[in-house]
Amino acid sequence: MGYPVVDLIERLKSRVGLTVRTGEIDPGRSIESSDVNRPGLALTGFTDYFRRDRVQILGATEVRFLGTLAESERPEALRHVLQFRVPCLIVCKGLPLPHGLLETAEEFEVPVISASASTIDVIHEVTHVLEDELAPTTTAHGSLVDVYGTGLLITGRSAIGKSETALDLVERGHRLVADDVVTIRRKADNVLIGSGNDLLRHRMEIRGIGIIDIQAIFGIRAIRAQKRIEVEVHLEEWSKDQDYERHGLDTQRAEILGTEIEKVVVPIFPGKNITVICETIALNYLIKAYGYDPAQHFNENLLELMRRKANLAVLARDDLE
Repeated sequence: MGYPVVDLIERLKSRVGLTVRTGEIDPGRSIESSDVNRPGLALTGFTDYFRRDRVQILGATEVRFLGTLAESERPEALRHVLQFRVPCLIVCKGLPLPHGLLETAEEFEVPVISASASTIDVIHEVTHVLEDELAPTTTAHGSLVDVYGTGLLITGRSAIGKSETALDLVERGHRLVADDVVTIRRKADNVLIGSGNDLLRHRMEIRGIGIIDIQAIFGIRAIRAQKRIEVEVHLEEWSKDQDYERHGLDTQRAEILGTEIEKVVVPIFPGKNITVICETIALNYLIKAYGYDPAQHFNENLLELMRRKANLAVLARDDLE
């Protein structure tokens, strides 16, 4: 499902000064790709690799090239692009529309839009909106909290204590992003961005209390609109038959929308301080991101100690005097 052209125009109208130069745009006309295209080669007739699903951008280079063509040649050059019925065509920098553009665009029912902003600004803004709207999306049942700058996605079965853990983290000064239903989008470079939905909007359901408003209780510093998800903290009941990670050398991974993130399984039982553990998970992730892995460092020290002891044992064995 694409993003409607009319919605893109409405979003960017004031940012880059968009003005529709053709007739009314079909509300069903949509954009399928978050990338944009500058059809320089296509205007010359080379369309073998032309990306027809993208917004087409005409900057100063393309407009000046069209200006060098004879009046009889210009419509044909424009048809090389417009024949593919591209989503829309944006002329940047407030440049005058090439003669014959509107007539050719109406022939193929392609919206033509003028932008007062520079070409690079138009490309940046259009790409930013389309990457957000067309990003692969899913939802997760859990709580997303910003803990020391690390996005922790707290998951587990229903009623295991995800919301209570998130509430305790907020009370300790951390920031709630979403509770119960987390909307996850995969952005460029496989970055996962989590946010809440418009209905809940930083509200929580705490069993025994009901719905509470985090912003109203703890203030604006206790919430944020979205956060990159870096670690999944999975809560489950402790089982004596389960072999839990004790050294940290074998990092588990969780896959969301084809992107892997670190996963930590936390066994819980009465009296265990899950909040402090979550804070430690966040801090441990940060120091590993800065290049220091405590578990790996401990393992290297242990191996070095074993090598030293082995060498000393050889010396003691061979010292016969």
